[in-house]
Amino acid sequence: MALEDAKTQVDTAFTRTTHRGYSYENAFGGAASFLRRTYTKDLTGVDLAITGVPFDQAVSHRAGTRFGPRAIREASALMPYDPPPGWGTDPLEDLSVIDYGDVAFDYANVPEFPETLTNHIRTILTAGAGSIVLGGDHFITYPLLKAHVEKFGKPLSLIHFDAHCDTWPDDHPNSLNHGTMFYKAVREGLIDPAHSVQIGIRTWNDDFMGVNIVDARSVHRRGVDSVLEEVLNIVGQRPTYLTFDIDCLDPAFAPGTGTPVAGGLSSAQALELVRGLLPAHIIGMDVVEVSPPYDPSDITALAAAHLAADMLCVWAAQRQSHIHTG
Repeated sequence: MALEDAKTQVDTAFTRTTHRGYSYENAFGGAASFLRRTYTKDLTGVDLAITGVPFDQAVSHRAGTRFGPRAIREASALMPYDPPPGWGTDPLEDLSVIDYGDVAFDYANVPEFPETLTNHIRTILTAGAGSIVLGGDHFITYPLLKAHVEKFGKPLSLIHFDAHCDTWPDDHPNSLNHGTMFYKAVREGLIDPAHSVQIGIRTWNDDFMGVNIVDARSVHRRGVDSVLEEVLNIVGQRPTYLTFDIDCLDPAFAPGTGTPVAGGLSSAQALELVRGLLPAHIIGMDVVEVSPPYDPSDITALAAAHLAADMLCVWAAQRQSHIHTG
């Protein structure tokens, strides 16, 4: 990057005239949009919208994930200078990718939040764009699934990275709980447990509700290639939602989360697994549970930013190679 190039680009999140291309700005200055994408609510011609959900009122332990979307965006400022290595695709040049900002909601009116979020994502999907969501606690995946089911039909397959299965019983129709939303999703037919898989699990539940489990010890012992083969066989070519709880990573790689559990995946393992999902039919994605107050080094947010960027690459590579168009 030439110094003169940097001098001509100022706050490209607002001044860029196209949604494609790179931003050669100081990483420590300017607007903190994801990968320096344009901040806009105009979805015309957009292929993929990055959006944040700063919600943490469903947590069972330490709050703070409301600050996750902002931290992930700030961490991503280190990344938008070169094509992603090893992908054979250049999503920031080849796709129209924007930062759609955060969902607006009344923090004092929690009961209306789920429908507010479903409407927010519904708007993106109706416009013909896909989405990558930055959380926020993991409850948000439940209203996100509802919006995707409306477009792609039910049940969806689910690829779920986590330390926790999040299928603990909860029959209260109006509860908001980041440990029970997939119990509800299975009960309501939003996801098909037989063709869904949870990766990195290292907590116990008496009933995993038929969801396939690849626990963290299996990943460590079997290796990435073996796990990927199993995961891809489970989901096949069914429309699949991908959700990544950052506590799937060991606390050594992601200390900034509300419910950390030792023995998790490394950042390298997680990135290789996400990259290997290219053959699956991914129709929606999120990265959740980044809680910056517990990580002054910001390595958790940086890991989440890299995971979200690789999700973007999966999305781009699938569509550019016409593997999937939905």
